[in-house]
Amino acid sequence: MASSTAGGHCFLLALLLLTSAAYGQLSQNFYTTNCSTLDTIITREVSRVLFTNPPPQGGRRLFADPPPQGGTLIGGSLLRLFFHDCFVQGCDASVLLNEDVKKGKMLSEKQAGPNLNSLRGFEVIDRIKGEVEKACPGVVSCADILALATRAAVVALNGPTWPLLLGRRDSTTANQDEANTDLPSPGSDLDNLIAAFDKKGFNASELVALSGFDDFGSAMKKISELGVLTGSNGQVRANCGRVN
Repeated sequence: MASSTAGGHCFLLALLLLTSAAYGQLSQNFYTTNCSTLDTIITREVSRVLFTNPPPQGGRRLFADPPPQGGTLIGGSLLRLFFHDCFVQGCDASVLLNEDVKKGKMLSEKQAGPNLNSLRGFEVIDRIKGEVEKACPGVVSCADILALATRAAVVALNGPTWPLLLGRRDSTTANQDEANTDLPSPGSDLDNLIAAFDKKGFNASELVALSGFDDFGSAMKKISELGVLTGSNGQVRANCGRVN
């Protein structure tokens, strides 16, 4: 993560997003029959990067995200990645898309100011997606993988769990402009955070009131349902970094 201050900001931000939308097409048991090993794969791969992360042959680490002193910091990086996805266009995996000049010169959210050189965890999601595709090709969206991996990382680090509605679809677009305007930068102070949430309809008192750890699980449930795509509104990407 860019810094402990930035991590604290985004941890707080993740607590505060609310949504009133209902998603009839989503279910906690969405993959029970068509990808029954999904939870096992997610838990295994997240635990591997959190607690082992061994360097492969040649001495390079498979994941560039965790610093040499330990892999557990990637848990915070995944939480921040999930938040930065959900706060722009909703939880649609748009933050994972690379720039694509063939798709109308789509600019990546990765290159937005608040994300550039500070947002981490992409390699982890790509690794998990690859393992899931081996078991259940063309079934599980990148948006669901990001949500599940974030929860698995929080739980593995002794944080709370929360229910996740699954079956969401991946966006076919990214929005770099919205990422630049709606996401606080890594160095944002309290005034910047208040302004960012005011834009979303929250006042300063609400921001502070929802920041306690006891609210984390319920707040994460709400953020995970923000702007979710279902059915024909999105797709299941074969590769999280590009549109099918």
